[in-house]
Amino acid sequence: MAAAQSLLDGVAAAAEGALRALNGSFAAVSVWERESGRLRVLVNEGERAPDEERFPADETYPVHNFPEVAEFLHEEWVGGRPHAWVENLEDDQGGADGPGLLPVGHRVEVLRRRRRGSCVIAPIVLHGRAWGELYVARPLGAPRFGRADADFAAVLAAVTAAGIVQTERLEEARRLAYTDPLTGLGNRRAVDARLDEAIERHLAEGVVVSLVVCDLNGLKRVNDTLGHAQGDRLLERFGSLLSLCGARLPGALAARLGGDEFCLLTVGAPADEVVRAAEELCLRARRLELGEGVACGIASTGDPIGPVRTARRLFRLADAAQYRAKAAGAEKPVVAGREGGRDDPVVRLADRPPAPPHAERRRFRGRKA
Repeated sequence: MAAAQSLLDGVAAAAEGALRALNGSFAAVSVWERESGRLRVLVNEGERAPDEERFPADETYPVHNFPEVAEFLHEEWVGGRPHAWVENLEDDQGGADGPGLLPVGHRVEVLRRRRRGSCVIAPIVLHGRAWGELYVARPLGAPRFGRADADFAAVLAAVTAAGIVQTERLEEARRLAYTDPLTGLGNRRAVDARLDEAIERHLAEGVVVSLVVCDLNGLKRVNDTLGHAQGDRLLERFGSLLSLCGARLPGALAARLGGDEFCLLTVGAPADEVVRAAEELCLRARRLELGEGVACGIASTGDPIGPVRTARRLFRLADAAQYRAKAAGAEKPVVAGREGGRDDPVVRLADRPPAPPHAERRRFRGRKA
């Protein structure tokens, strides 16, 4: 579980480990979805029945089918450890090691239907509250689980819980590392990572990669006259518009690069569709009650901009197009390569040799004016 990169990878490792440790033939990890009152199976490992998938899309069970589960799901533990229990097919009331709450429980019916002879169930507890369960079964004819197995399963469930907590922390750290905290969009790190992958696909498969770079007009004026709270509101509102327009393009990444700069990265969408989405974005931005619209520049490998072998070149092209839109006060996006291909002023600007640092500062000083 320590090597898992996602919750599903982690619980799969836990189920596989419990399967071996308890000498079972099948193991599953399920989570309790409190809002719906259902147990949702995350993973099934081992010898699966025909109706069981390893990672089921929608295998859920009402908690009221499992009265023994309802008993522990509503409990809270501060210190100590919840007990695990055993169900056996031969026992009418769950066996000497089971809770004996029903003459023939739902779990016994499931054992019979799936030709298993015995199972052990252990609650998984996170932060003192029930999170779900670890379930391990043995086939018909195999030795039945006993009290010692239930105690061991409780230990395995505690180890599983620790692994889930670690995975959740890693996922939260990853989310924070790739998310802009104000708008909830991706950040520059997320764009760089996704764009590098996209360019690799473009070079290997010829997939179209497009980048829209946006500069929000009037943010400084809003901050200076109305306060930074209103400036943040403008950034949030525009971020929502960017996400909304990007939703028209499957798989698009909407991101805030920093300050008043945003971008939209698409992979696979035709260049003309990206342009239409950016045109809608410009139109909606002009209708915001704050700010002064947006300057948008677009660069797409689907347009005649020459070979794009690096993420840096596509970024330079989109940034140069946005710079031209900003300087001209354009109400629509400026698209690299659509005014003469390689002779397009935007392409020529992007392909200039790097200027000395002091000249670069002078060149971009006017962008925020």
